Amino acid sequence: MNPNDISDLRAEFDKFVKDKCSLDPEAGENMQSSDMGDKEDEEPVPQFVDALTSKLLAPALSGVYLSRLDIKRVAEAIDESIPIKERTKMVKALFRHTTTQQYLKDAFAEVDKHINGRILIYTELSETFPASKEIFDVYITKAKKTMKMFDTIINDFQEIEPTDDSLFV
Repeated sequence: MNPNDISDLRAEFDKFVKDKCSLDPEAGENMQSSDMGDKEDEEPVPQFVDALTSKLLAPALSGVYLSRLDIKRVAEAIDESIPIKERTKMVKALFRHTTTQQYLKDAFAEVDKHINGRILIYTELSETFPASKEIFDVYITKAKKTMKMFDTIINDFQEIEPTDDSLFV
């Protein structure tokens, strides 16, 4: 292997890191996140979404970790298309245009499938490693509580009819 090839590759990599990944306080740039957002991220979301994201995306509260890919799969299962961004923005995009309880039921049914998958993993691990059963039982309890929260959100949700426009006379 030619040593010049490696040094060229290293120089190219260093340039990439400097241009795309570094934090330069003098330039006032924060390139830590490649997701700078867009206008859609600024649109209002239904009231329940903020509470949902704070609970659902925190494994310490919900008992499970939902990755970006999990959220993307939930969206695809209910025929929605959302871009991969920060998990919070993805959840907001998923529920931003919610107008019916059926949409919520479908979305939460898909999230339940992912949570139930995690519960099965926790159950299998607690059976395989009985000394950690207490730890997994706590996460299973939290996950089941989270799924009950979905029912509450669905029942409390008021559907929005297309004629419910405040400017419509």
